[in-house]
Amino acid sequence: MINETKWSVDTGHSEIAFKVRHLMIAHVKGSFKIFDANIYTTEKDFTTAQIDLWIDTASLTTGDEKRDEHLKSADFFDVEHHKQITFTASTMQQPDEKGQQELWGELTMKGITKNVKLTVEFGGIVKDPWGNEKAGFTVTGKIKRSDWELTWNTTMEAGGLVVGDEITITCELELINAGKKDLLMEVTSVVNENVVF
Repeated sequence: MINETKWSVDTGHSEIAFKVRHLMIAHVKGSFKIFDANIYTTEKDFTTAQIDLWIDTASLTTGDEKRDEHLKSADFFDVEHHKQITFTASTMQQPDEKGQQELWGELTMKGITKNVKLTVEFGGIVKDPWGNEKAGFTVTGKIKRSDWELTWNTTMEAGGLVVGDEITITCELELINAGKKDLLMEVTSVVNENVVF
């Protein structure tokens, strides 16, 4: 008998953000406003987590309308033809001496899938004032946008590139315990539904 717990994302208290070097001297920050995930764990053990996350690319915002339009164009995310970014994972290591965990998964952008490593800091599990059980995480990582053919750039007059290749990802995630289900009972229920009395 396997007890599986489903966790849903509290999007009102979660954020998926990124930053990239601009003019090689500062950073431009952005985030995605629409995202969700299906996450299942054995009991409440997040090292067993099965993660299936999707992001609406058109929900990208950096606080500048013209820049957002450019990022959504074929030069970058090409949201007309690639409406989602997805991340699936099932391999999270035990915490190290600093309490950090490695999370490996498949990140897909513009139809290209790459295996990436993220760092997870577990904030703990608590009940909010309304009795909902919640788990908190900070997820960080670095990727190269060129690996997903997000290669647009231009050279500055004094040399150097306008936009850096390395992207820093920072996610603050609050998950809600959406309930436990007994997988054996669920299978039995499905079998019984197919029995004609």
